[in-house]
Parts: sequence; structure tokens; C-alpha cells
Amino acid sequence: MSGKLYGLGLGPGDPELITLKALNIIKRSSVIAYPAPDDGESFARSIVAEHIDESQLEIPIVIPMRRERYPAQQVFDEACKKIRGHLISGSDVVVLCEGDPFFYGSFMYVFERLQDEFECEIVPGISSIMASSSVLQRPMAARNESVIIIPAPLDDEEILRRMAVAQSIIFIKVGRHLARIRSLIESQGLLDKAGYVERATLPNQKSMPLSDFNEETAPYFSILSIYKGDEPWPLKK
Repeated sequence: MSGKLYGLGLGPGDPELITLKALNIIKRSSVIAYPAPDDGESFARSIVAEHIDESQLEIPIVIPMRRERYPAQQVFDEACKKIRGHLISGSDVVVLCEGDPFFYGSFMYVFERLQDEFECEIVPGISSIMASSSVLQRPMAARNESVIIIPAPLDDEEILRRMAVAQSIIFIKVGRHLARIRSLIESQGLLDKAGYVERATLPNQKSMPLSDFNEETAPYFSILSIYKGDEPWPLKK
């Protein structure tokens, strides 16, 4: 029989936020794959490092961190060849993913290549968006309010269009786009309603009103959260 492919969500970074189900699957699997940069350790692996045994085979999926477009499809093609081989031989393969596997997670590219050949199971994880709301200690939405998630690399016109249709607005992939996004938020009179969180749940996390964060760029793991609904939920200083 072929092995089973698992996509495991590990949460936003705090090892104590791993689900029991994900942890049990990791402990009993013989092959563990995970995304990794070419110039440092894998964030996903670091979350569960203390639970990985030296007897387990590891498959880093190395995706270079570049501003220019990198042939990521080729990276996943090569990684899936290795994963496929272990599944065919009968070994279960775990693919680690920070956050949730199907919420902007790299596991989706493994899944789309192998789902028709092998049994797959997805274990959801806490996304950084949910974690950031907890860090800010401000609810995200209530009643019939809507939430929209906006990738910061979108152009200004599209961002403003999307901002107009929801009561709760979350910006992801902020990074080098921070100054531009802040200007757009300010132009809509929402700066005092915007919160900034970086590295949510990690020891070096930061959270504050966006108006108090004066940098021009932000780390990759950062989120902006805006609430403009009817509930009395101000940002804490």
C-alpha cells in the first residue's frame, strides 16, 4: 500500500499552539518535508524542532527568497518527485506548514501535484491573522460584519476598492509595501483604527497602533488590522 500524505498546519509560531493531532502525526511519521529559505533555517521546522527525531528523514523544500520571480514551480516539481518516491514505497510523508496549509500555505502546491495519486489528510492550523487579533486584544468582526484580507502587493486602486466593502480589513504580505499601505489607510481616515503586529506569538513579537510604528518597511511576518465596524473596539495603546 502507498503511504499517506499529510499537510500539517503548525500555527503562527508559538510551539504550544500546535494541535495535538498535528503533533501525534509528526511523531509517528518517518518522512518530514518543509519549506525552507536558502539562507537560513526553516520557520515551519523550527516550530516543531524539539519533536523531530534524528531517525526521521527530512526533505527541505528550498525556495530562495528573492524579490524577482523565482521558478517556484520547478522547486515544487522536484520536491514532489522525492515525496512521491517515499509515498510509493509505503512511507507516510508529513509536510509542515506554518499557519494553515490552505491559507496562503506552500503545502497547496504539493497537494495539487499529488492529490490524485495518494490519500491525503489536511490538519488545519491557527493562522497568523487569528493570532494577531488576539495579540491586539481586539475582536475582528461581529454580527453580520464582513472581513476582507488584502495582499499588500496589489495596486492602489484595487486596494482602495477592496477596503470599501468590509468592516474589518486585514493586510498581509506587508513588508516593503508598508509606507504605501499606510498612506492609503491614512487617505481613508482609518489610521487611528489600524493596528500593527509582527511575529505574532513569538518571543520577539511587536504590537501597537499603526500610528506609533514609524518604519518604512516591515518584516515578512507582519500584519495590519483595521476595524471600522459599529462595535466599540478601540485599539489599546
